[in-house]
Amino acid sequence: MCIQISIESLRNYTSYRPVTSCSPRLTDFNTRAIFNEEHDNFRKKARQFFKSLVANQRRWELQGIIDTDVWRQVGDAGLLCVTAPKQYGGIGADYKSSVILWEEQMYKNGVGSFFPLHSDIVGTYISDLGTKEQKERILPKMVTGEMIGCIAMTEPQAGSDIQGIRTSAVKDGNDWILNGSKVFISNGYLADLCIAVAITDPNAKSFAHGISLFLVERGMEGYTRGQPLQKIGQKAVDTCELFFDDVRLPPSALLGQENKGFYHLMQQLPRERMLVGCLALAHSEYIFEQTRDFLNGNGSLSESQEIQHKLAEFKTDICVGRSFADQCIQLFQESRLSSSSASMLKYWATDLTNRIVSECLQLYGESGCMEENNVGRAFVFSRVQSIYGGSNEIMKELIARDIVSKK
Repeated sequence: MCIQISIESLRNYTSYRPVTSCSPRLTDFNTRAIFNEEHDNFRKKARQFFKSLVANQRRWELQGIIDTDVWRQVGDAGLLCVTAPKQYGGIGADYKSSVILWEEQMYKNGVGSFFPLHSDIVGTYISDLGTKEQKERILPKMVTGEMIGCIAMTEPQAGSDIQGIRTSAVKDGNDWILNGSKVFISNGYLADLCIAVAITDPNAKSFAHGISLFLVERGMEGYTRGQPLQKIGQKAVDTCELFFDDVRLPPSALLGQENKGFYHLMQQLPRERMLVGCLALAHSEYIFEQTRDFLNGNGSLSESQEIQHKLAEFKTDICVGRSFADQCIQLFQESRLSSSSASMLKYWATDLTNRIVSECLQLYGESGCMEENNVGRAFVFSRVQSIYGGSNEIMKELIARDIVSKK
C-alpha cells in the first residue's frame, strides 16, 4: 500500500507550513497562527513571482550568476527591502513579511540570488544605522533593485571569528583611506554598495572598540572585485573577492559610530542568524515534499516500513523545528528574541537540513546524484548554511555562554 505521509493531516497543527509542491491552496497558510490574512495575500504574490523565475534557474547556475535585470524585476514586484519605511520607498511591512519571502524562495529550491541578504541584512544596516542623507540616497535605490547591496566581513584569515580581520581604514584629514581584502562575499560581484568592516583603531584596548563600518560604492578608485567564485552549490549567487587599494572614503561613508562597528555587528547578527535558520527550515520542508512525492509515485519504495519510519522522523523533526522557528519569529517581531535563541535556531535548523537532504538523496538512489534532480541540487545548495552567518561551532559557543559561568 502506498504510504500517505501527507501534510493534509496536519492542517490543524499551527506550527507546520505546507509548501507549494503539494498544497498550493491559500487556506493552508492559516495553519500558522503567527500570520494573518494580509500576510497570506502577500505570500500568494511572492509565491507567484518566485515561480516565474524557475525556468531560468538552470541557465543562471551554468553562467554562475543571475541576469542583472532580475534585481530590477524583484524590485518592480515590490519584493525588495519590504520593511523599509515608506518615506524611503519601501512599503513599511513587518518582519514577518520578510520571513514569507525567505520561505517562498526556498520553496522553489532557492531560486534566484541572495535577495534576503540585500534586503534584510544590508538594507537593515542602512535603516538602523544610516544618517538621514544615507537613507534618502541609498534605500530608495535598494528598494527598486537599482542598487544591489552586500556586506564584507570575511577575510582569508577571518571567517566566523571576525577578530582576525586585517582590513584597515586610516584617517587622512577628514577622509578615510581603506586597504585590505575580503573573500566569499555573496552578491559581491554585482553589488553597487558594500558595507565593509575595517579596523579603525589598532591601539584600542580591545578589538570590540577598534572597528568601524564603511559604505564603499562601485566605481570608487581602488575598489575592485574578482570574478565570481566557482562553488559546489548556490551557483546562481555571485560570490567573489573584494579588494581595497587606497580607497579614499569621505566622512559620509562611515556607517554608524566610529569604532563602534563591533557593537553594531552584534546588534544585527541575530537577525542574520534568524534569516539563515528560517531559510534552512523552509528548505527542509521543500526537500521533504519533493521526496514524499517521489516515493508516493513509486509504490515499491513507499511500501518499505524502514522508509515509512524515515519519513515519519523527517516530518516530526520539521514540525518541532517549525514550532521553535515560529516562536522565534514572533519574539523577534516583538524585539524580544535573544542572541542565544537566534543561534540555537541557526545551528539546529541548518544541521537538520543537511541531515534531511543527505538521507533523502539516499532514497532517490543514483538519480539523486544527477544535477537536474531537485534534491541533488538541494544537497549542494544547503551545505554552506551551517558555515556562513557564523559556523555552527561558533553558534554553540554563543549558546554555551548563557549556560556555563566562566570564571
